[in-house]
Amino acid sequence: MAELLQIESLSAGYGEAVVLSGVTLSLAQGQTLALLGRNGTGKTTLINTLAGATRQHAGTVTLGGVALRELPSHQRAALGIGWVPQERNIFKSLSVHENLTAVARPPRNGRGASPWTPQRVYELFPRLAERRTNLGTQLSGGEQQMLALGRALVLNPTLLLLDEPCEGLAPIIVQELLRAIRRITRDEGLSAIIVEQHPQAILAISDAAAVLDRGTVVFSGSARNLQEQPALLDRLLGVARA
Repeated sequence: MAELLQIESLSAGYGEAVVLSGVTLSLAQGQTLALLGRNGTGKTTLINTLAGATRQHAGTVTLGGVALRELPSHQRAALGIGWVPQERNIFKSLSVHENLTAVARPPRNGRGASPWTPQRVYELFPRLAERRTNLGTQLSGGEQQMLALGRALVLNPTLLLLDEPCEGLAPIIVQELLRAIRRITRDEGLSAIIVEQHPQAILAISDAAAVLDRGTVVFSGSARNLQEQPALLDRLLGVARA
């Protein structure tokens, strides 16, 4: 597979504070990477760095061969990064349908036999179709997360960044989101990096895995191999498996 994302010796953080140090990772086109680690180990900082929301101190990050360092967030989105942050960042004063149509764009370079449109998002999440005229403030937490994911999809990205998409949600909503993510990545072939506190759930739908500790990569390899080694997973995360 062709490499889509390459991260080499990355150091980044907020202002003068360095959170990530010497991070080297790569992701092939069509692959999903589970990004794991304890709280405070740099997972969100790495996602934010790829999205353009931190300060890059050293190293290189390229997407499809294009260096990202000098590009602001909106240009990274135009290049193909779809970002779903922990805060979701939906337009709460707009309706569900307005949220989707306000950011929708066609696929890059004519790619994608079935581009993501608001209608396809409604097919993926029927709950949103039922609430298409509701404002963002009138949605439950789970529905807001579905909308945040839908907003990223209608950008027709080449790389999807998901930062703890299941955090704080009811188990039935978590299962619905995981099924949707599996469809997007496994069936649709969209490349993704997923930060999640439930390692076994996300490893099951990922190709590769990386574990961060104190801002550095302490494991990089097959998601299946890590899933099948619970003792290693426990040791890397330093906590009981979810």
